[in-house]
Amino acid sequence: MTGREAMLQAFDRLFDRAAKKLHVECTAEEKETAKKQFEERFAALLEAVDRVKIDEVPDEVLSSMEGAIDRISPTEVVGLLASIPLAHQGHEMMRQVAYRAAEQRLLDHLIQQADDRYGGN
Repeated sequence: MTGREAMLQAFDRLFDRAAKKLHVECTAEEKETAKKQFEERFAALLEAVDRVKIDEVPDEVLSSMEGAIDRISPTEVVGLLASIPLAHQGHEMMRQVAYRAAEQRLLDHLIQQADDRYGGN
């Protein structure tokens, strides 16, 4: 199996564990929608691990991840939920900062390239 397939298989198991922890009942369709959203969010990672061939995610690793889900407190869940829109906004802000920095570098480059041999304009 590919790394992508293994990650998606692990997602299924961890999704079920998280739903059980939160006492949330999901239909197969809702679970599939959540899985598609996971695939969209982590497309670059899934594409990279798609080239990796593995047998499966070791059970000890999945058990450790399930244990992390079991140990998370309700307050931590609320904190994670509250951080999602902030992370998206922060990402957009960083994109704007990077764009402005690139714009400034371009202007600096153009200024340095200006012809000033005859007094310039």
